[in-house]
Amino acid sequence: MKPTTKTILSGLLLRYPKLEVCHSDIETSFKALRETYESGGKVLVCGNGGSAADAEHIVGELMKSFRKHRPIPAAISSALRPGLAAKLEGALPAVSLVSMCGIVSAFSNDVDWTTAFAQQVLGLAKPGDALVALSTSGNSANCAAAAEVAKAMGVKTIALTGASASRLSEICDITIQVPESETFKIQELHLPVYHALCAMIEEELF
Repeated sequence: MKPTTKTILSGLLLRYPKLEVCHSDIETSFKALRETYESGGKVLVCGNGGSAADAEHIVGELMKSFRKHRPIPAAISSALRPGLAAKLEGALPAVSLVSMCGIVSAFSNDVDWTTAFAQQVLGLAKPGDALVALSTSGNSANCAAAAEVAKAMGVKTIALTGASASRLSEICDITIQVPESETFKIQELHLPVYHALCAMIEEELF
């Protein structure tokens, strides 16, 4: 059966039944990300520690083929030599804030680590973009500050957290609160959730 966004989501919930409580928020997050890309926007992603690695992982899935072939736009392909065009894949614009070591270290050293991601959002985001913030506690100060700035700029805000209510769940437009409370167990559920979101976006836009 050919995958669809519905079968991808239903497959996720079949494999991870405890995520059924997140069904609506996952679906709403998908729609928000789809709207971002359909309007020409980009996705910014941030997190700390294991969640920083997840931020990098998400960007990797969005910026190249994930589950299916992604052709590059015909206008670009026709302007390139065939050998180069054949080695490129359609990309969904995404930026990992955690990997920009120059600005992150400079701003953290000169000003404040807790607002380093917020500074990046201020410099990179535009209305219609989306911010995805990953925090197992939901209370990471730098992610919360980034979400505050994003909302002030007209940027959609999506958080992935654990089960507890948190600062991010107060701030963000959508919060996917996976039903675990221990850090590594939360991260174990974040991965299939964001894989499903990336697969759904890819299926819809390619």
